[in-house]
Amino acid sequence: MRQHPIGTGPFEFVEFKPNESIKVARNPDYWKKDRPYLDGIEFTIIRNMSTATLAFISGSFDMTFPYTLTVPLLKDVRSQRPDAICELTPNGGINSHLLVNRDKPPFDSPELRHAMALSLDRKAFIDILSEGRGEIGGVLQPPPGGLWGMPPDLLKELPGYDPDVQKNRAQARRIMEKLGYGPDNRLKIKVSTRDHPDFRGPAVILIDQLKEVYFDGELETIDTTVYYPKILRKDYTVGLNGAQSGPDPDPILDLFYGCGSSLNVNGYCNPEVDKLIEQQSIEADPGRRKQLVWAIERKLAEDGARPIIFYNRYGTCWQPYVNGLTIMVDSLFNGNRMEDVWLDK
Repeated sequence: MRQHPIGTGPFEFVEFKPNESIKVARNPDYWKKDRPYLDGIEFTIIRNMSTATLAFISGSFDMTFPYTLTVPLLKDVRSQRPDAICELTPNGGINSHLLVNRDKPPFDSPELRHAMALSLDRKAFIDILSEGRGEIGGVLQPPPGGLWGMPPDLLKELPGYDPDVQKNRAQARRIMEKLGYGPDNRLKIKVSTRDHPDFRGPAVILIDQLKEVYFDGELETIDTTVYYPKILRKDYTVGLNGAQSGPDPDPILDLFYGCGSSLNVNGYCNPEVDKLIEQQSIEADPGRRKQLVWAIERKLAEDGARPIIFYNRYGTCWQPYVNGLTIMVDSLFNGNRMEDVWLDK
């Protein structure tokens, strides 16, 4: 399956060369008879994003891979290739969040997990990693990119979202001291994350912020091929993880927060939340459904289910002869069919 996948999309698998390239060709049996326009696509694998960006600037590629250009790299493209078409958009609705294995002592303590959540300075993540372009949000992607996320005035009322970071951290230190920790008895932890720039950077900042509330963290970077199986086995203690947040609440809420769900990788379970998830799923009125979804957001924040840190923004650029490309702001996958793309050259 990994070496020769079969599907019903607009393109058929042709070839995969590990660490080199992936090739696909037009599917003549695609259900849209006039699509796709392209005869095929070749994805060249370049691990270093600076190298990949320079290759695009030199004209070696028709486009960058979606959502891969940091703000500095995007500025490089715009300065060196002013004819390129570029967009800085939400990262397909992906959030970065604090993942804690609540089955492993002492992290089975709700108070200790609450102290960890109170250490977060979300604005600092955004300022450092995206030069202020990212967004603070909850489990569901914030507006305007997300259709179901809480507005900022309600979001700041959630536990841990008070913009007064110093007040939050003072409360966190009091909790930790009550649990027996302090300046002379710090809790040593290992923070696991995927060995990828989008994960490593936030993980380093997370470790630095946790120091403010008596945690001493060590970074553990894990190759992507190993990372997700390891997380699914709950073979971690603390992690910096990423997850989707839409475009619709239904699969997101159940998949990540439902009791016993396959991607509920930290073992969170609250029957009350399960009932609310079911209620919002069958609610036909969008206004009433939004209120139910926000009630779930509040409960997940109160429980410290999976503290959401921030939503980043990344750039995508393409050559001026590339047409029909739509960069999705609330889904990593919905824009990747490439069925409407055509080249004017």
